[in-house]
Amino acid sequence: MKIFSKEQIYAGDKLTAERQNISSTDLMERAGTQIFNWMHRRMQGAQVPIHIFCGIGNNGGDGLVLGRHLILDGYNVNVYVVNCSDKRSKDFLVNYDRIKNVTKKWPTLLGCSEDFPEIHPNDIIVDAVFGIGLNRPVDDWVKGLFIHFRKSKAFTLSIDIPSGLFVDKPVQDEDNVVWAGFTLSFASPKLVFFLPDTAKYTVQWEVLDIGLDPEYLHTTETEAQLISKYEVLPNYIPRDKYSHKGQFGHSLIIGGSYGKIGAVTLACRGALSAGSGLVSAYVPKCGYTPLQSGFPEAMVITDTDENKITSIKYDIAPTVIGFGVGAGTDTKTISAFEEFLKVNKAPLVIDADGLNMLSKKKSLLKMLPELTILTPHPKELERLVGAWNDDFEKLGKVKAFSKKYRLIVVVKGANTITVFNEKFYINTTGNPGLATAGSGDVLTGIITGLIAQGYHPSVGAIFGVYLHGKSADIAVEDFGYQSLIASHIVEYLGEAFIDLFKQPEQPQPEEEYTKKATE
Repeated sequence: MKIFSKEQIYAGDKLTAERQNISSTDLMERAGTQIFNWMHRRMQGAQVPIHIFCGIGNNGGDGLVLGRHLILDGYNVNVYVVNCSDKRSKDFLVNYDRIKNVTKKWPTLLGCSEDFPEIHPNDIIVDAVFGIGLNRPVDDWVKGLFIHFRKSKAFTLSIDIPSGLFVDKPVQDEDNVVWAGFTLSFASPKLVFFLPDTAKYTVQWEVLDIGLDPEYLHTTETEAQLISKYEVLPNYIPRDKYSHKGQFGHSLIIGGSYGKIGAVTLACRGALSAGSGLVSAYVPKCGYTPLQSGFPEAMVITDTDENKITSIKYDIAPTVIGFGVGAGTDTKTISAFEEFLKVNKAPLVIDADGLNMLSKKKSLLKMLPELTILTPHPKELERLVGAWNDDFEKLGKVKAFSKKYRLIVVVKGANTITVFNEKFYINTTGNPGLATAGSGDVLTGIITGLIAQGYHPSVGAIFGVYLHGKSADIAVEDFGYQSLIASHIVEYLGEAFIDLFKQPEQPQPEEEYTKKATE
């Protein structure tokens, strides 16, 4: 699913009006009607008090359309206009007149004072104050209104975006923003729904189709894209009946140090479970017995040193190499990594201490093969690109870093974002259970195993992140967040693959339910 910028949404609105020969007022009617339909399907006429707060721009116009339809359908509705300016949009004024024509209870004009209406916890608030065009902090009295929303504890539904939330810059004061329980977003979700600093302003979201021009939506390139099953499935490489392990590549995992051989074991298991034909591990001597006994499917090559990696030498030809898990950052290990980079020709996936080595000696970044994948958590990322003040600055830094060194960067988080070719691929799978030791090692292995089979590095990264999160989503049903461990992610990876081909369950016709109930 594409994530359109506000400029692209405005362009889409304009083009739709031209191509479909409709006015902007008609398009607003369509949007407001879709919101009404969404609410009506869920409420079925329930007489819960609904408080619609409308700004005086186009977002407020959407709220007025919604209010008119709710009134006409007999709902218990109160409509308010946040009236602190004379700059009303044309379409707002059209719909202000329309709502006055269907009810004697005209919208209440709220002046620039704290004469806020009473709202009870069981009421519903519809936030239609500001839309995506907001570019300045809200006035103090509007801030007070938003605080009033939160104190009421009423369920809050925002139209298109929570009011006060910017689509392209950070929030300076959280009280300047509506905290929505649900947001109905037009055409596409907004990037801010997936960033750590701003995701909290809407608990859930859903996209409403308001009939924007299909060709425009299909052909317009966006900077950000949301990744779900339907985005990764076309990249899946099926297997031929007569295929053999030699066709699916040889993954080499290099890492480990005394006490941290488990990280290599998890990465090897991830690579093999992701489909790599062969997996070898390069570890210090202390890792030989644990790997041979704990994961017999892997082949093991050892360093000359007992406790750490000091010289990376092997006589195999790996298809892809995962480097860094559990390796430590001893000076001899960093030197071995540098010497390795001078001769290596295989694609690389670098995680954990491999990232820390790059941070300690940044000249190594220039030695990485093109399209090397880095998988940092926030602190590792900060050591690579420098500190940031907000999520927008962070993404800007990562994009510049990725472009400079021709790398793919997997920014791990609740919504992991893969940065490649100046675009953001935002993952939709995963849950808090992934906040556990070793889950990153498994991800390194999964991505390595996918590349071994012939997936392009960018696809391997995006697909690997998706599968890693989906496996955790399936596993958490059995273990819960607290008890999910990294090994579970590997164990449920097969189910994540199978889920790619599952079709959504279709509701049975009512007569079938009746028949079964009487049998």
